[in-house]
Amino acid sequence: MSENVKIKLHKVRLSFPDLFEAGEYEGNRSFGATFLIEPGSANDKAIRAAAAEIVAEKWKDKGAAILKAAMSGGNQKCSYWDGNSKTYDGYADMMALTAKRAESKGRPLVLDRDTSPLAAADGKPYAGCYVNATVELWAQDNKFGKTVRCTLLAVQFDSDGDAFSA
Repeated sequence: MSENVKIKLHKVRLSFPDLFEAGEYEGNRSFGATFLIEPGSANDKAIRAAAAEIVAEKWKDKGAAILKAAMSGGNQKCSYWDGNSKTYDGYADMMALTAKRAESKGRPLVLDRDTSPLAAADGKPYAGCYVNATVELWAQDNKFGKTVRCTLLAVQFDSDGDAFSA
């Protein structure tokens, strides 16, 4: 078991992509994206299993309660959260996984369907398209609380989807 678990997400909808240029939030610059996950799907089951493994390793018997409390707190409390807590396009009845990568760690790998590298000028991936992604879930235990967070490693364009509004 491990406190960090790598997961490959398959054909998930992309939202709020900061893949080519780091965004800023409260003075911190990071790359990031949110992936919309269908509840009950293989992606959802993989995320939940990894999160359960991480919290059990980190906090033993208290892990399940910590994870439950974190997931019920929305996107500020846990990286995996109920999309119904927001009124954004495409979020209704979905789960959302927010993944970040500190600017100091470099840009995530961004690839096309054929695994060739993509640049911002290529116009994809974009908010609303479908992607495959590799992320790493990990346990946060610091002054900001105990929860599960997610690091963005790579995104691969899979297919077109209706673009989300800005």
